[in-house]
Amino acid sequence: MFDLILNRLRDKRILILGFGREGKSSWTFLQKYLPDAIVGVADKNEMEHVQYFGTGYLDSIYDYDIVIKTPGISLKGFDTKGVEITSQTDLFLSQFHAQTIGITGTKGKSTTTSLIYHLLKSSGRDAILTGNIGIPCFDVMEDIKPESIVVYELSAHQLEYVHHSPRVGVLLNIFEEHLDHFGTMERYKAAKLNLLRFMGEDDTAIIHESLLCGVSTGSTTCNTEVPEPVEGPTKQVKVFSLFDFDDLIDRETLPLKGEHNLLNVKAALLACDAYGADYHELIPYLYTFKPLEHRLEPVGTFGGVTFVNDSISTIPQAAIQACKALGRVDFLLLGGFDRGIDYQPLADFLRQNPVPHLLFTGKAGERMMGLVKGFADGVVKVPEPVEGPTYTYYSSMEEAFAYIQSHAKPGDVVLLSPAASSYDQYKNFEERGRKFKAMAEKFTLGGSED
Repeated sequence: MFDLILNRLRDKRILILGFGREGKSSWTFLQKYLPDAIVGVADKNEMEHVQYFGTGYLDSIYDYDIVIKTPGISLKGFDTKGVEITSQTDLFLSQFHAQTIGITGTKGKSTTTSLIYHLLKSSGRDAILTGNIGIPCFDVMEDIKPESIVVYELSAHQLEYVHHSPRVGVLLNIFEEHLDHFGTMERYKAAKLNLLRFMGEDDTAIIHESLLCGVSTGSTTCNTEVPEPVEGPTKQVKVFSLFDFDDLIDRETLPLKGEHNLLNVKAALLACDAYGADYHELIPYLYTFKPLEHRLEPVGTFGGVTFVNDSISTIPQAAIQACKALGRVDFLLLGGFDRGIDYQPLADFLRQNPVPHLLFTGKAGERMMGLVKGFADGVVKVPEPVEGPTYTYYSSMEEAFAYIQSHAKPGDVVLLSPAASSYDQYKNFEERGRKFKAMAEKFTLGGSED
């Protein structure tokens, strides 16, 4: 049933590196399809089935013939010479390359993935959703039929060790992110480009024009030098950002708002079209798509104040696009865990497009505040209020809402678009977003009005 995958693993000592959701999925697959295989499990934490744990758990990779690495494990600075490393993604694409649409990008991949899936399902096609969206690919393999189209959201972590590409690959954008895992922007970018690197002449790359190298064209189809295939003939390339469909859609009634989401819509339509689903027939289904939680999500208006949850925003470009999409923002909540990315673009934007109340948190917030105020080192303690925008530092969501309650007035818009990871205070961006929403839903106006 999965001959290419099983042949790669058969008669080898196999190590599952990382025992989260995907690692447990690999364990279940191996127990079912290769029950006699020698399988080891390594994870930093001790738990059932894990033989190698603690500070030296990575050393176990040298004791096995092949390592199935899970996305959350970083091998930055670790000597992997002579070690065969693969992943669920790499194994899956070796088997189901011809049936897969793969989507990646620093921002927008979950929305675009979900939209592609929605368009295909709504038009009566057998679409299967998997990947970074929260569904390990090994968990869906038994559901794949010859006519199935697999819609696979791919993170840079999942692409880091792949040697196969999908039939249709969507590369939305590449911004500075996840430097704590990859170490350098070059390594992060190389992982993203693996989506396209192993494509052949029957495959299609769908990319933004900013990712083209040495190409100037007004067409939606062109050749590109980024990246050249490892072997074999070049792929077909479609440039979604140059795709003009304004005469076919009604922007006002599209559920997805903002120019960045318009690009996601274009990429989704071209991806479906490249797989054989004429985009003209899919356009009506754009209007029935339900946007994902935590992505410019309207929470509601409470006490006359409107709250918008964009907790997915973990880079400066996301916060900039959120502000542009809304048009009016009176309170902007920024900051969190500092991954060392460059916040100068956000600082420049906020100086040119002032928000009356800027609220900062975490180490990233401290650095953002300094840059917005023009401090060269980007680090500053809480300053005294000055004319123009008010700069406030908060250590908890409760503090932020106390400030909003005493300063907001009916008609104001509050946006959570942190431009930073949530890991300093929350388990993930979802937990941060849920906290914001819960507090917004209890909000009542009070205190002084400025």
